[in-house]
Amino acid sequence: MYMPPCHALTDLDAMWSYVDAHALGTWVCLDDQAMVANHLPLVLDRTGGSRGRLMGHVSRSNPVWRKLVGGRPSVVTFLGPQSYISPGWYPGKAQHGKVVPTWNYTAVHAHGRATAIEDPIWILDMLNRLTDAQESGQPRPWKVSDAPEAYIRKMLRAVVGIEIQVQEWEGRMKLSQDEDFQDRLGTVHGLVQTGDSQKADLAAQVQAAMPCDQRTLHSSAGSGTIEL
Repeated sequence: MYMPPCHALTDLDAMWSYVDAHALGTWVCLDDQAMVANHLPLVLDRTGGSRGRLMGHVSRSNPVWRKLVGGRPSVVTFLGPQSYISPGWYPGKAQHGKVVPTWNYTAVHAHGRATAIEDPIWILDMLNRLTDAQESGQPRPWKVSDAPEAYIRKMLRAVVGIEIQVQEWEGRMKLSQDEDFQDRLGTVHGLVQTGDSQKADLAAQVQAAMPCDQRTLHSSAGSGTIEL
């Protein structure tokens, strides 16, 4: 991934936490003749090797798993809050006009080799890990064991496990770091004003990327401050 130094996310724990929070990965692997993309919920096992491993599954009817004999080079991308950034939000538009649109986002890429696993014990362990991770915020978390055992055995036969042993992690936080400070403030204000929860999450990330003493946004409308 193209990586300007000001956008680089290099902290491994931060990248892992990001994967935990945005578990739907876009998995791309090399087929015999083309690149193949699938979208999978994945769970990260931090103890699976020095760089961790990703665990998920595909339908048995999905032909991709049959191409993984011996492991296939793969990349998985995890993308969280993202948004178009309008130059109309920048004070610089009125001051000098030398502004253009951009797009802000945070993305994490995991590079490794994918293998298919048909062992029902492995698949059940993966499903328990994946389910427990996603159900942890529920008032009464559902567990795989809540379903009838015969039904779960049937479901296990319908899927194939996917394991990606990660060899390299990359992270990019494109959060207006290379813009003038006042224009960064305008970006935070513009995102918050949309009323969209995803854009509000992105605004919080843009603000968190600012120097610690400059994270209070003063509204140009004079309505006080916005604390994110």
